[in-house]
Amino acid sequence: MLNNCKAIQVAENIFWVGAVDWSMRNFHGYETSRGSTYNAYLIVDEKIALVDTAKIDFADELIARISSVVEPSKIDVIVSSHVEPDHSGALAKVAALAPNAQIFTTNPNGLKGLTNRYGALNYKAVKAGDEISLGRRTLKFVPTPMLHWPDSMVTYCPEEKILFSNDAFGEHLATSLRFDDENDLDTILFEAKKYYANILMPFGKQAQTALKALDGLEFKLIATGHGVIWRTHIDKILDCYRKWSAGTVDERAVVVFDSMWHSTEILARTIVEAFAQRKIPAAFYDLKATPMSDIVTDIFTSKYLAVGSPTINNQMMPTVAAFLCYLKGLRPVNHKAFAFGSYGWGGQSIAQVEDELKAAGCEIILEKIRVANLPTVEQLDDITGKILALDL
Repeated sequence: MLNNCKAIQVAENIFWVGAVDWSMRNFHGYETSRGSTYNAYLIVDEKIALVDTAKIDFADELIARISSVVEPSKIDVIVSSHVEPDHSGALAKVAALAPNAQIFTTNPNGLKGLTNRYGALNYKAVKAGDEISLGRRTLKFVPTPMLHWPDSMVTYCPEEKILFSNDAFGEHLATSLRFDDENDLDTILFEAKKYYANILMPFGKQAQTALKALDGLEFKLIATGHGVIWRTHIDKILDCYRKWSAGTVDERAVVVFDSMWHSTEILARTIVEAFAQRKIPAAFYDLKATPMSDIVTDIFTSKYLAVGSPTINNQMMPTVAAFLCYLKGLRPVNHKAFAFGSYGWGGQSIAQVEDELKAAGCEIILEKIRVANLPTVEQLDDITGKILALDL
């Protein structure tokens, strides 16, 4: 048992008791260059409540922080906001130390998921509108299905005006400073956007439904499941979620490619320059140099997307195929796109890229660009002219 981990008070008799994962660099395919946190919160009242646990690797750290405030055996209530193991992994270990605690989860999905993972514990299934009294404080449960699992929910404490928001409004960010105003705001907002783009993007309608369910509530704190606790910039993150969930895109282009002998790279540079001539900011991403999750973060709010690949073995480059598979799963909306690439003799890759862009939900706005071998000056001028002539 770790004994040097202390709880951090975030409100009167409410403590952060989670864990910081400084070393995490990948979250099932999403590169997390700044690590993450697994946030859990202890509420000390007539009844003692724990909101969420942590990844099993950090169970001892979680328990040590709880123990710095109360004996874990005194916990009466455990709220499991989400079955995914980064939130519930330490649940069985905590439950063993708090045998009288009731575990609150959504009905039926949370109940089914927790039972499948951890067996028969002391579960209490809840639905929208259910609440429990801890004494001076109340916890109200708001299911948020498919944000981003069927079992997801948030919990609101009206007396403290605290929303325990689970995956909503969070970011993968390892920091020893718990609040938004203690960290660099631009960094937090970038990581919040990256989190939304790579995890929550397919669930925009569900995010809008959740935001409507929270309308009218006052927030003094938004205590997230990952990253910082919002207290100063709450309006800003709420505004971001309204924009992101609505699929709002900016007049901006993203050009993504891989290249073998620089021909496709030359095309990519030409496309970026052509957008720039139209006064449309454009970003240039070589898949060999930039993680897919960072590229998707930029694509998320950019209206235009161009994806390029040479042909190898009658296929697109494996890096491009992986990227398009990743993008298709995230189901971006309101994007206008086209495919480009070079080839030696076959050139099948460009049509394959276009098909995948269509499958991802993109509107194709330009006939695919196919160039044999090294592009000539005339071909590059022609590509520029076509982009300048687009009715955007």
